Amino acid sequence: MELVSIIIPYYKKKEFISKTLNSIFKQTYTNYEILIIYDDKEKTDLLYLKKLTKHNSKIKIFVNNKNYGAGYSRNFGIKKSKGKFIAFIDSDDFWHKDKLYKQICFLKEKRINFCHTSYYIINDKLKITSLRKARNFFNINDLLGSCDIGLSSVMINKKLLLKNLFPKIKTKEDFVLWLKLLKKGHNLIAIDEPLTYWRRVKNSLSSNNVQKIKDGYIVYRKYMKMNILKSFYYLTLLGLNSLLK
Repeated sequence: MELVSIIIPYYKKKEFISKTLNSIFKQTYTNYEILIIYDDKEKTDLLYLKKLTKHNSKIKIFVNNKNYGAGYSRNFGIKKSKGKFIAFIDSDDFWHKDKLYKQICFLKEKRINFCHTSYYIINDKLKITSLRKARNFFNINDLLGSCDIGLSSVMINKKLLLKNLFPKIKTKEDFVLWLKLLKKGHNLIAIDEPLTYWRRVKNSLSSNNVQKIKDGYIVYRKYMKMNILKSFYYLTLLGLNSLLK
C-alpha cells in the first residue's frame, strides 16, 4: 500500500475541521499521513486543533508564523510530506469514505499520475445544491476557459510537484498549477463519481468575486503570458462558465 500524504491548510475553520478530519479517519484506505498547516497569526484555534488530533499519530501540525495563504501552506506541506501520492483537502470540505481507495486503484490501474473526481457542492446546512462532473483534460486549451477541477478532489504523484508548486496568489493558485502541469504534457484524468463534498462558505476567499476577477486576470496575464486582449477574453469566458454552473 502506497503512502498518501493529505495536506490541509488551516485558517479560521474551527466549525468545519472536525467533519473534514472525520471523513479522513473513516477512509477505507488507511495508509496515509495528515499534514495540517496552521496558517493564522492568531493562535486561538491552535489549542482546539491540538486537542482534536492529539491521539492520532498519523497527524502532524505545522504552524506558520503569520498568514501566508493556502498556496504557500500547501507548498510547505508538499516539502514535508513523505508519501508517494499527494491528496489535497481544504479544511471545510470532506470526502466519501472510499475516495482515497478508489483514486489509488484508478491511478495504478491506468498507470497515470494525476486524477480528480466529480464533487458535490453543499451549503452551510450540508444540503447538496449541485454536482460538478469531472472530465478529462489532455491539453491546456481544455481548461483555459473554465476552472472545473475541485482541489479537494485531486490526487497526484508527488514527483509531478517537485518542480511545480502553487504560485503566490490569493485565489486560483490551484488553477495556475493545473494549467502549468497540462502545459508540460501531464494529462489530468477524471473519475466521474462524486467522491468529494465542496462546501460553499460565505465570506471566504473563494466566494469573493472581486478577488476572483483580479486573480483570474493575473492567471492569464502573468502566468500564461497572454496579451491584455487575450487575457480579458479568457477572463470573460471564465466568468461566463462560472455563472452557468
